[in-house]
Amino acid sequence: MAHNMNELEMLQPVVIKQIQTVYEKNRMVHAYIFDGEKGSGKRAVMQFFVKLLLCENVSNNVPCETCRNCLRVDSGNHPNIRQIEPDGQFIKVDQVRELISEMTMTAAEAGRKIYVLHHADKLNTASANTLLKFLEEPDGDVIAILLTEQIQSMLPTIRSRCQHIKFSQLPRQVIVQRLVEQGVTQSMAATVSVVANELDTALFLAKDELFAHARKTVLKLIEAVRKNVHEAMLIVHEEWLPSFKERNEMEQALDLLLFAYRDIVALKANMESACTYPDMLQAFKDRALHTTYEQLSNQMQAILQARQQLQRNMNRTLLMEQLMLNLQEGYTFV
Repeated sequence: MAHNMNELEMLQPVVIKQIQTVYEKNRMVHAYIFDGEKGSGKRAVMQFFVKLLLCENVSNNVPCETCRNCLRVDSGNHPNIRQIEPDGQFIKVDQVRELISEMTMTAAEAGRKIYVLHHADKLNTASANTLLKFLEEPDGDVIAILLTEQIQSMLPTIRSRCQHIKFSQLPRQVIVQRLVEQGVTQSMAATVSVVANELDTALFLAKDELFAHARKTVLKLIEAVRKNVHEAMLIVHEEWLPSFKERNEMEQALDLLLFAYRDIVALKANMESACTYPDMLQAFKDRALHTTYEQLSNQMQAILQARQQLQRNMNRTLLMEQLMLNLQEGYTFV
């Protein structure tokens, strides 16, 4: 998917500035590692960088997007660019040998050559060592861009010969925007963007019926706790415990519960705060007005303690019953 400059600066503002500074000062090196989690925008930024390196009409350190080179980069038809994907589980030595052969022979047209290795951590021992020799002694004006989600799996000798560019996690507002564009409701998008900081995982959760049920159950329990402990206990036994039988399910549910109380704290400090549960905004604002910071802190500590007890294999029924009592003590009714 093509990204305009505003989108790129929102995705990775620090990385974009770093690349533009390198270009402006003409301090390009012969090899870069783009290191970041899946969905952090590495491919989009790589595309921007390649166009910047080849554009015929760069202005203010931004490629023009309309010259012959920019258009060929976008279409994937530039003869001086080669991109390599793993062949099965690994990037194999024959792929690297063929790549080096292409990078060292006379190009179809004059100018800089660029090669991109996607999932560079998938280089096997033979292919990594073959690439290493070329990284040490590149032939001509050649730039390598290695993309990885697991830089620790790459040979230290390869890492040491590349400039490391670290990508940050996607900003939460970007994930929310992308999810809404794909038909996810604003309220669900806000929730999953807190649980998952990677777009594909967030989208999976947003469309997962079990996650939707977990979210609904958590919010139902919060409302029951506000009313009285007996109703809360009823929800625990009739809905919570039957829904969250596995430890990982219970952990996620407790996390969702904690995020709700974190919303209330945030709203108490600033009524305009962004929330994990925007559909509960009015109810949480009301609760923030009638609960002290000390009470909210105690409630959050109770949830964290319950999560720790879950790790110690405490009986889950007793764990949740005690948690309901602790949460109930936090409320002041008016």
